Amino acid sequence: MTQQTELTRPVSAATRMAIADCDIHHSPREFTMLYKYLEPRWREHLDLFGQRARQGNYSGPQYPKSQPDASRRDAWPPGGGRPGSNLDFMRTHHLDANNIALGVLAMIRPHPGGFQNLDLSAALCRAINDWQVAEWTQPEPRLKASIVVPYEDAAASVREIERWAGSPDMVQVLLLSRTVEPLGNRRYWPIYEAAAAAGLPVGIHAFGNGGQPTSSTGWSSFYIEDMVGHAQSCQSMVTSMVVEGIFARFPALRVVLIEAGFAWLASLAWRLDRNWRRLRAETPHLTRLPSEYIRNHIWLTTQPMEEPDPSEHLRDVIEWIGWDRLLFATDYPHWDYDDPQTAMPLRLTQQQREAFFIGNARDVYTPGWRNQP
Repeated sequence: MTQQTELTRPVSAATRMAIADCDIHHSPREFTMLYKYLEPRWREHLDLFGQRARQGNYSGPQYPKSQPDASRRDAWPPGGGRPGSNLDFMRTHHLDANNIALGVLAMIRPHPGGFQNLDLSAALCRAINDWQVAEWTQPEPRLKASIVVPYEDAAASVREIERWAGSPDMVQVLLLSRTVEPLGNRRYWPIYEAAAAAGLPVGIHAFGNGGQPTSSTGWSSFYIEDMVGHAQSCQSMVTSMVVEGIFARFPALRVVLIEAGFAWLASLAWRLDRNWRRLRAETPHLTRLPSEYIRNHIWLTTQPMEEPDPSEHLRDVIEWIGWDRLLFATDYPHWDYDDPQTAMPLRLTQQQREAFFIGNARDVYTPGWRNQP
């Protein structure tokens, strides 16, 4: 895997169009940088007891990554710090180089939504959100943040959503996909209601610490199994949300699936429709085909881009899902980053290209933008 290492890569014809990147990962250079946004009791708690997720690996990843910190080799900022921790470097290395006009930040490390201590989870989510705005979105208007919520505590999540409702710095509510129970469960309904009331989509990023393995039978042996399992767990999540009636109950809810692939969605919708026609008596709260709920309420980011051979099969997949359902993403600064110059192997019309690289994202994240002068 070869990456451009020059910090001033010129914007080529392929990237001259303004681009929306719907999955950019940022992080504090040191975890203790968040302390100034925390009450003293929680700083002391973290120093004494640390962070506690819901499964055995209290620190570090569940599986070794193919690159340090799961990141591109050229993404380490000069002068130290983790990839994604230096705003000035990100500006030059990614935003300027790729003409990013809208960058959606997705905080996944840390994302304390799955912590065992729910009070600590809520306090740290609040601190992260304050930090994101103060040190990222306010200094860099091209970047917008996602509201990190303690999703295993629905009441606390609602309070955090309401705290940021209407803020121009926040464009979605961010959950992780591996939760204590499937995300269609009623314990999460208040989060969806609050997000819909605030006019915010719910972004659900792959990963998380729900205390259960990715597979339905146990823990896998290799990192590659875990990577492939993201899509499997997200299929279960979508099934849960549709069948439990989330979209029937909250018709204004928009959901963005982040970093889980997308080619699986069409076949899942077909299977759900077939089985629902036979078993619909079990779910009288559903008044439409499952595929219709999916089509009207779910969007997906493109990274990791599906790469069938021949590449024209990708066109079939996108047309089954809908060109307007995909939001371009790079996953910067991670090792499986999708370069906007090479990520899309198909020849697109100008209308398709504009929608794919920025139009769809603006429709989802800034729905009033077309009416602005």
